[in-house]
Amino acid sequence: MDGNIFNGQGVKVAVVSGPSIFSLAGKKIYDLRGGKIYKLSGELVGHLSSDRRLDKATDKLFSVP
Repeated sequence: MDGNIFNGQGVKVAVVSGPSIFSLAGKKIYDLRGGKIYKLSGELVGHLSSDRRLDKATDKLFSVP
């Protein structure tokens, strides 16, 4: 699943490349398995909808540029 991730306001906050989520600066920040977002340590931290939008609870994982 490659593409962009948008927050609840429709602002692009991250990029998905394969099983990884990168910040807009290009730093790997999360792993993606299915629709679940994991910290690099393996801890589940949120979910990503099929349209790649974050719900309010998951918005806080990504800072807005």
